[in-house]
Amino acid sequence: MGRILFDTATSLNGWIADEFNSLSWLFAVDNGAQPDEGLYPASATVLVEGSTTYRWVLEENDVLEHPEKWQEFYGDKPTFVFTTQDLPIPAGADVRFVRGSVSEALPAIREAAGEGDIWVVGGGDLAGQFLDAGVLDEIAVSVAPVALTGGAPLLPRRVEADRLRLVSAVAVGQFARLVYEVRNDPAATPAR
Repeated sequence: MGRILFDTATSLNGWIADEFNSLSWLFAVDNGAQPDEGLYPASATVLVEGSTTYRWVLEENDVLEHPEKWQEFYGDKPTFVFTTQDLPIPAGADVRFVRGSVSEALPAIREAAGEGDIWVVGGGDLAGQFLDAGVLDEIAVSVAPVALTGGAPLLPRRVEADRLRLVSAVAVGQFARLVYEVRNDPAATPAR
């Protein structure tokens, strides 16, 4: 069984999208549009995202009119979208809409992932729901040299230091790459 990863980019002050749900600030950073190797989980066989992220991808890139762009971004990986809305699906895309809790949806997501990892692409609240359910294994954050005045927070939860263990911190181009292991049962995990 693979791991569940929240891997995202954030502004210096902790926003993953601006107040208009846009990522244009990210794409303005050198290599923000085409991230360097190691700035995304290549081991992921399934993607998970919320409806705001999904709608943004469709609209920003006109994917419904140009479904080949879906393949450029996601390939043939199944994408689970947590939503309460009826949303369109690009031609040829393997998109599966999920209604309900992370715990209810997790068996189907894990089955689709097989032995591969599950990438929680966005947003922060959805990643927080995986954290709340005790199933998130890793948080990887690429911090961009940008400060925003508001928007969607990185992780709208209080998470204490005993839940996270720093695995690595490196510079990758203009990004500071931070990777944390999530301790889902901090009492059972000895301090290192």
